[in-house]
Amino acid sequence: MKELRLYMAQRITALIMAPFVIGHLAVMIYAIQGGLSAAEILGRTQGSVLWFLFYGTFVVVVSIHGAIGLRVAASEWAGVKGVALEVFMWAVGLCLFYLGAQAVWAVTFAAGVGP
Repeated sequence: MKELRLYMAQRITALIMAPFVIGHLAVMIYAIQGGLSAAEILGRTQGSVLWFLFYGTFVVVVSIHGAIGLRVAASEWAGVKGVALEVFMWAVGLCLFYLGAQAVWAVTFAAGVGP
């Protein structure tokens, strides 16, 4: 039953991620077409709750999706089982979330823009 729930969670997160990926790519293409520099992009995202919610949600969904996917790979390819497999999945998920959350926070709420 747990495997089915994880399978469904990964499929649902994939469905949720699809519009976020398309949105992210559209924004990146728009930004580079206009010749925006990193400082200009950061200047536009600073203090934006909309960007915080967009990328914050994206980070949560990617963390869940990636942790489940790597759990499957660790189980099938490396033969990891039992508690070690669960610890691995949670560690990966929390690391992905932590790193992503730091990036989102820095881009939307960090004081000052680089040189």
